Amino acid sequence: MNDAITFVGMDTSKTTIHVAALIPGREGVWEHQLPNEPTAVRRLFRKLDRESPGEVRYCYEAGPCGYVLQRQIEKLGARCDVVAPSLIPVKPGDRIKTNRRDARKLAEALRGEMLTPVHPPTPEEEAVRGLCRARGALVTDRHRARQRIMKFLLQRGMGWTRGRAWTIAYRGWVRKLAWEHTADRVVFSDLLLGLDHAEERLKQMESKLEETAQEEPYRERVGWLRCFRGIDTLTAMTILTELHDPSRFPTPRALMAYLGLVLSEYSTGDKEHRGGITHAGNGRARSSLVEASWHYRHKPSVQGKLLRRRQGQPAWVLAIADRAQLRLHKRYWSLVLRGKLPVKAVTAVARELTGFIWAVLQGPEVWGEDVAIQN
Repeated sequence: MNDAITFVGMDTSKTTIHVAALIPGREGVWEHQLPNEPTAVRRLFRKLDRESPGEVRYCYEAGPCGYVLQRQIEKLGARCDVVAPSLIPVKPGDRIKTNRRDARKLAEALRGEMLTPVHPPTPEEEAVRGLCRARGALVTDRHRARQRIMKFLLQRGMGWTRGRAWTIAYRGWVRKLAWEHTADRVVFSDLLLGLDHAEERLKQMESKLEETAQEEPYRERVGWLRCFRGIDTLTAMTILTELHDPSRFPTPRALMAYLGLVLSEYSTGDKEHRGGITHAGNGRARSSLVEASWHYRHKPSVQGKLLRRRQGQPAWVLAIADRAQLRLHKRYWSLVLRGKLPVKAVTAVARELTGFIWAVLQGPEVWGEDVAIQN
């Protein structure tokens, strides 16, 4: 079936694209280098379309260049896969790496069906995902600004010893500090200004995310996920924007594997060895789920903010969320009482929480509300 298909591997960079094509009926590999520009890509497409006897398939590695090239090629009428770099076959003895060799390796692996394509988001999904990731970057900026202030105070022998930092009491103490030297006062004022700026930017970004969560297509699914303990709007938006289309995962285990929450394994012959989780796939969604899973160490209850979040939500969603609370609390403490470290127990809870989230995101039309409530 592949006798009439031309397989094209592309190694992309900021300025250039190295192309390797396996054209049926032609010996060797057709190679070309072109600038990473839409006009040059259109010329390449027309040239390969003329010289190929049948279909032309393109591929390149997922990376900093995003999905612009893939969208352009598919708009021209050809299939283009963006493949996962970590799942590309590697020869252990190969010690030479060049752009030209990478392009040829991609074309050969594409012909052998040894590549794993990633699921490309739509431009709208990518934009909202960028909003969530920008919020994550601002959280990091705020943390760094806080650390600079605390280290500055510690170097001057003014460490806080009356409880947790960055409480109302701590902030009041920081604002009232007096400095003997003008240079210290100038530096500390600048550090406080940097923190205020980071917090204000973060506040605006979170406000925009809250608005986006109330719009379609996120409003309904965000409401479902907020019924789970430990998941509020920002965590729900992170999960949804990183997963894109949850229906592409046929089973809960497929979603667990995508998030890197399944156990690694190295078994050969009659020996079996299983290690920690694989950490493969999407790390942002995995981190959000692990953070949410810490809430399940507490006794199951529905009150306060969680009770308000559940108001007006479907009964089948509430049933799944309630079952998750009972099972995951029991699971956490059964592991801890057996001697497992809390961090490992929470990781196991996050893996099972993924299964409950998968069930909710499939929607009632997949299996019906009655089945959801029974399970």
